[in-house]
Amino acid sequence: MKAIEVKGLKKKYRKTEAIKGVSFEVDKGELFGIIGPDGAGKTTLFRILTTLIYPDEGEARVEGLDTIKDYKEIRHIVGYMPGRFSLYQDLSVEENLTFFATVFNTTIEENYHLIEDIYKQIEPFKRRKAGKLSGGMKQKLALSCALIHKPKVLFLDEPTTGVDPVSRKEFWGMLKKLKKEGITIVVSTPYMDEAMLCDRIALISEGEIMKINSPEGIIDEYDSRLWKIRGEDMHRLLKDVREYEGTESCYAFGDSLHITLKGGEESIGGLEKFAEEKGHGKIRGEEIRANIEDCFMKLMKK
Repeated sequence: MKAIEVKGLKKKYRKTEAIKGVSFEVDKGELFGIIGPDGAGKTTLFRILTTLIYPDEGEARVEGLDTIKDYKEIRHIVGYMPGRFSLYQDLSVEENLTFFATVFNTTIEENYHLIEDIYKQIEPFKRRKAGKLSGGMKQKLALSCALIHKPKVLFLDEPTTGVDPVSRKEFWGMLKKLKKEGITIVVSTPYMDEAMLCDRIALISEGEIMKINSPEGIIDEYDSRLWKIRGEDMHRLLKDVREYEGTESCYAFGDSLHITLKGGEESIGGLEKFAEEKGHGKIRGEEIRANIEDCFMKLMKK
C-alpha cells in the first residue's frame, strides 16, 4: 500500500481550473516534493489531501483511506503545516503546542523526541506570544505543532517561503531527520534548489503535473545542449539574444543567461558573432549541465 494515491483529481473555483486531472503516488517513508510557482495548484492539492476541501472529480487516498469517506480517520494520522502561519497569535509558544497535543489526546512529553531538535531552539521563548516570533521561529513552532501527535504523513505547504537562507537550511536538515523516523513527508515549494533535497519530485504548472521522477532523473532526461553566457549589459544582451534567429530558448538565471540553440548547434560561435555585431563585444560563454529550473522551463515551453 502506498502512503498517498491520487487519481484524476480535478478542482475548479468558479471559472478557474486549479487542478486538472492530477495523478501520482507517494511511497511510505518518502520525502516527496511538489515543485512549482505560485498559482500552480499546490495549495489546492494539499487542501484536498488533508480533507479540508472536496475535489470535483477523481479520488485520493492517504494511508489507504479515502479523503472523502474516511476524512475523520485521516485527520488523526496526518500533520499539516499550511503556507500561512495559522497558529494562535495570542497564545504563547508553549500554549500553542499544549493545545495541539491535547486536541490529539497526547502530551508534549509523549512525543517530545520527535520535536526535540526543533523545539529546543524556540524553548527559551516558550512564554512569548506566537505573534511576536520571527519568521524562522514561527516556522519551527508550526512544524512542532504539526508533529506533536506523531503523524504518519506530514504535509508542508511552502514551509520556507519568506524565511532566511540559514533557517531554510536548518529546516531541510530537520526534514531529513524526520524521514529517518519513518514519517512520509510531502512538501511543496517554489524554490527549485530545494527540489534536489527530495527523493522524488513532481513538477507542476497551471494545475497539471508535467513530470515525476527523482531530481537527478529529471535532469538526466534533459536532451538539449545548454549554454551559459555573460556580457557587460545583461538586460540588453537578453533582448538581443532572443532576437537571434538561432535561439530556441533564452532566459535570465542569476548573473548569466541560459540558452538553447535550434538544431542542437555544436557551438555558440554564430551567437557570439551576432552579439559582437550588436555592440556587445566579446561575450563569455560555456556549455553547462541543466538544473531543475532549466528542466522546468523546457517543460513549460512544451
